[in-house]
Amino acid sequence: QVQLVESGGGWEQTGGSLRLSCAASGRSFSSDTMAWFRQAPGKERAFVAAIAWNGADTNYASAVKGRFTISRDNAKNTVDLQMNSLKPEDTAVYYCAASSWATGVLIGTRSCDYWGQGTQVTVSS
Repeated sequence: QVQLVESGGGWEQTGGSLRLSCAASGRSFSSDTMAWFRQAPGKERAFVAAIAWNGADTNYASAVKGRFTISRDNAKNTVDLQMNSLKPEDTAVYYCAASSWATGVLIGTRSCDYWGQGTQVTVSS
């Protein structure tokens, strides 16, 4: 069974940091583009960050660029999202996702064929 399982969400104050992790199982994701998306209450799921299969290329949403960093460890089949300088508007459910067919890091929700169950991040002002 192919699974993506997120962890590391929680509550943090404005300006704080959180690190999300996504553990993949069931098959190797070392050839996939991996990404993080988020969904705030009443809003559509939105792209946050993506990383190429070899980690050589990354892409970030403008709202998080300079504050968030995506990384991956293909040996461990994991992808992380380091979130610094958190803001209340970062509050959302964060989802790990994988695209087995995307050729780069410019991806959206329709590009991803595997999803995690999500982890809640709440930033208090």
